[in-house]
Amino acid sequence: MTTVAPVRPVAAEDDRLRAFGAEIDALKERTFATLGDEDVRYVRRLNVFSRTMEIVGRVLIHVSLEPVTFALGVSALWLHKQLQATEIGHTALHGAYDRLPGGEAFVSKTYRWDTPIDEESWRYGHNVRHHGNTNVAGRDADIHFGPVRLTEQTPWAPQHKWQLPFTLLFLVPNFTLLMNAHFTGVSDAVYGIGREERLDFLPDTSKESRRKAWWKALRKYMPYYAKNYVFFPLLAGPFFWKVLLGNWLAETMRDVYSAATIYCGHVGEDVKSYPQGTKARSRGHWYAMQIEASNNFEVSLPLSVLCGGLDRQIEHHLFPTLPPQRLRQIAPEVREICARHGVDYRTDTWGRTLKKALSWVAALSRAGGHRAVIRAMA
Repeated sequence: MTTVAPVRPVAAEDDRLRAFGAEIDALKERTFATLGDEDVRYVRRLNVFSRTMEIVGRVLIHVSLEPVTFALGVSALWLHKQLQATEIGHTALHGAYDRLPGGEAFVSKTYRWDTPIDEESWRYGHNVRHHGNTNVAGRDADIHFGPVRLTEQTPWAPQHKWQLPFTLLFLVPNFTLLMNAHFTGVSDAVYGIGREERLDFLPDTSKESRRKAWWKALRKYMPYYAKNYVFFPLLAGPFFWKVLLGNWLAETMRDVYSAATIYCGHVGEDVKSYPQGTKARSRGHWYAMQIEASNNFEVSLPLSVLCGGLDRQIEHHLFPTLPPQRLRQIAPEVREICARHGVDYRTDTWGRTLKKALSWVAALSRAGGHRAVIRAMA
């Protein structure tokens, strides 16, 4: 027997969401008022640690003569790449340090992160398109990646039959490479997007638009991969292939860890998605939409740092310019506010959340509408 939740009258619903929004706004005001030197010191120290790990990792990979030293070098280099992509880079490109004295090295418009993703394209695709329009069809470009549909808002097509093996065997181990293709518009040119608007980031399908997309992608690909896969291996002379392997392993570890983090954020059967044209009726309604289109997951502090605080995805979508250590601080209060006002706040272990996300990707690979997908998950 199916239980249907009672439908609140619109006026009562709006009153509930206005009260909810007022509490979230008050939390925001209190939290942002405390930002300052402590946050700048934190990111500076972390950046020094990250750069130290890069030096240690590259030296150990270069001089290693046995597997243990090689593995330590790969692990240290991975730590550097992971921190630069997430806790440091992702946060800086969101503008978390733009107005903080002493944070000039991490200002969003001038920051260059150590990943193969074009900064300008990422800021537009992620900060503008994804945040604020989370899981809204026609506005959030992240409801699909190339031939992978992540919500039922993208109509099923035959190419989606293979999206689970594509995700596991190609997308996950090459995550940052494909993210760059997505945000620069290269994926539009190669795959399309599977929806009636046809394009996410390309203005049209002209040769000039395609050329610009490839230029944006290659202006980051070329120097990045030349450094990691040509320059440093060449320094090793006869040990070229060993250094190449070590760099590739560190890259792949960063991509797998990041994909496992990010896929959990907005993917799953119980994560809300919204049809084209959906707009929030109020600020409180917007907050609720952000929360109910997101997942949190529970990990230890060291793993959270390597996730860039995206285990607190709900708080990140409420306050995307808040440094990750602040997201961790306010998460318990956000959860309490949601409970008081009947907003669905989801959190679980990382393993179960990732399993749900991949199960949903598998379900969406099957032909049929939303009802067929739900039945396939049963």
